[in-house]
Amino acid sequence: QVQLVESGGGLVQAGGSLTLSCGASGAGFEAYDMTWYRQAPGKEREVVASINSGGRVTYVADSVKGRFTISRDNARKTAFLQMKKVKPDDTAVYVCNALWVGMYGKYDYWGQGTQVTVSS
Repeated sequence: QVQLVESGGGLVQAGGSLTLSCGASGAGFEAYDMTWYRQAPGKEREVVASINSGGRVTYVADSVKGRFTISRDNARKTAFLQMKKVKPDDTAVYVCNALWVGMYGKYDYWGQGTQVTVSS
């Protein structure tokens, strides 16, 4: 089992930068694909960016392309979301997800989320 804890959220001015971290405990972090999601008030949850177990970025939302970068450090059991040139529309709760899909089922874990607020 994997437990995920996000950190690094907070209040930032538009145009600024922030780096979110998703720390994992438990075994097998290196086998999981990692995804950052976000949910703004009154909106549906959306995928921000994904990175597979091998470190290849597999998805970046158009709304953050060129501004946000997903990465991971398997030795530290941590996934990151580097956010640059943030906008008020980036205000949301950011949640990380760990997913492993095998022949007989899947393992799917979520963190509690970290709030990011961008002031204009």
